[in-house]
Amino acid sequence: MLVKIVTLFLVGMAAVALIGRLRWPLGGRKSQTKVPPPTICGHCGRFVLGKDGCDCRRKG
Repeated sequence: MLVKIVTLFLVGMAAVALIGRLRWPLGGRKSQTKVPPPTICGHCGRFVLGKDGCDCRRKG
C-alpha cells in the first residue's frame, strides 16, 4: 500500500514537471518587469529607502 502511494506521488510530480516544461516556452517569463538597482547614499553608504533621502544628513 505504501509503495503504491509513493509511486502515485512520484508519477504526479513528474506530470507537474512535464506540464511546467511544456508551458514555459510559450511566454511565461516574458511579462516580468525589471527591478531597478537600489539607491545607495553617497555619504554613509546605506541604502536609501523612499524618496526623502538618507537620514545621515538630517542628524544633528
